[in-house]
Amino acid sequence: MKLVVLGLSLSSSWGNGHATTFRALLSAFAERGHEILFLERDKPWYADHRDLPDPDFCELLYYDSVPELERWRGEIERADAVMVGSYVPEGVAVGRWVQRHAGGTTCFYDIDTPVTLARLERGDDEYLIPELIPGYDIYFSFTGGPTLDRLERQFGSPCARPLYCSVDTDRYRPLDVPKRWDLSYLGTYSDDRQPTLEKLLIEPARARPDLRFVVAGPQYPAGIDWPANVERIEHLPPADHPEFYAASRFTLNVTRADMIAAGWSPSVRLFEAGACGTPIVSDRWAGIEEIFEPGREIVLADTTQDVIDALAGPAEAIGNAARQAVLAGHSARKRAEQFEGDLMAGAARRRSQMQSRRAVAS
Repeated sequence: MKLVVLGLSLSSSWGNGHATTFRALLSAFAERGHEILFLERDKPWYADHRDLPDPDFCELLYYDSVPELERWRGEIERADAVMVGSYVPEGVAVGRWVQRHAGGTTCFYDIDTPVTLARLERGDDEYLIPELIPGYDIYFSFTGGPTLDRLERQFGSPCARPLYCSVDTDRYRPLDVPKRWDLSYLGTYSDDRQPTLEKLLIEPARARPDLRFVVAGPQYPAGIDWPANVERIEHLPPADHPEFYAASRFTLNVTRADMIAAGWSPSVRLFEAGACGTPIVSDRWAGIEEIFEPGREIVLADTTQDVIDALAGPAEAIGNAARQAVLAGHSARKRAEQFEGDLMAGAARRRSQMQSRRAVAS
């Protein structure tokens, strides 16, 4: 099939997790024989940090404004499916334009579902409004569980389906490199994650000055008091992620507050680290046990002492079990297979609805 995606970014992973999510999913989708066009809004902060300017699995083109999308109107009309992503600049206008012109299945891919729903409750219409949701044939959600029912019942989505992040297991795999850190963390700064990072990494670093820690990611304020044994890496491109995880004896997962409240919102970092066989220490949220088995495939930590205890324990078996869980259910190939099936089912529903309308009209 021909798929057109209008997403936040494919070319740059700087300051966002969308690019790596799209790369894993779409490269595996293309591997299944499908054709993809990705349209990205040309923004200077991504243009200055493009780490995948020329993907080999799809055509990547840039546009400067919503009116400029008219250049690809024919592509939109002929595509089997058109997908709009969350946080797309002027996403409401983009969504209206897509729903007006798309000839095939229309879908919204929300890589930020709990944040999106919180924004909708506040009347924030940065990239989605409630009126647009029923017009998307499928609402693909980063979050599973009860949120899917809410999208259908409260917001009128014809079909809400989970589409968790995934990982390219050819790129993310165990590597034989020296261990540089006892505990690592990879993530862009956010106000709501910082208290947990303080509790589960910075405080353990203060308590164990003999151990080595690292925090990788941009936008951390200058005023943070980093202990001397916490290394800082401002930006780590995806190509360096596998070696980063392989050099970590444990790695930390910290979840945003809205996603903890919703549950069933696994970060792509969980799957990346798991695929590399790196043991994961994570905060706790509903549904995590459906992704990794606590105590066997992941360590759940509520306190600073929980982390200190984990770092004193065995690591290899947990990392190996996490990798097997990712290979079994969360690889990009598995996710692309699910995505393809959902798109085909959506197309069948659309055809059935059109046939019913024609029958009524006649």
